[in-house]
Amino acid sequence: MIKLARYTIENYLIKNIRITVDDTLAKKYNYKAGVFITLNSVRNNSEELRGCIGFPMPDSILHNAVINAAIASATNDPRFKPVKKDELDRITLEISILTQPELIKVQDPSQYKEKIKIGRDGLIIHWRFGSGLLLPQVPIEYGWDEEQFLCETCVKSGSMPDCWFYDDTKVYRFEATVFKEVEPRGKIIRVPLDVKK
Repeated sequence: MIKLARYTIENYLIKNIRITVDDTLAKKYNYKAGVFITLNSVRNNSEELRGCIGFPMPDSILHNAVINAAIASATNDPRFKPVKKDELDRITLEISILTQPELIKVQDPSQYKEKIKIGRDGLIIHWRFGSGLLLPQVPIEYGWDEEQFLCETCVKSGSMPDCWFYDDTKVYRFEATVFKEVEPRGKIIRVPLDVKK
């Protein structure tokens, strides 16, 4: 899937072609899943976010979702200018394949902290004016606990950090399998998500 994402981006940026997958790959990844593609720019042995777009719901066949997310992450992330061809040698790719988001049901919003686990869960927050998503690897990278993870997902949704306390806010959790390039066009590894005990 990482190789497919990179091949997709390179063909789209260099040849202006949206690729199609061969029959073998189409059969292997012929199931529906949510997916996110993250691009990181590598500079001085550190990575900086360059684009991240995906589809949280399993509405599309996986290989199609990867192609669509790869193109979108390189060209349509509103936070960044589109990736240029000469950047491709300095960008690493990461893919997160998501489980079906599950609504977390609680009697009191304070219980949300007990219902999520850092390193296992990603979060989606829907409030009256928007929604936001953070992948499971994000709170690990920033060292957040469960409460801060909820607050930061609220901020991502365009709300105040405490919107998870609003009566009409809905909180969803999901899990992800994550793979990434160690270096541009380099070795691909599965990213361990350290589950907080």
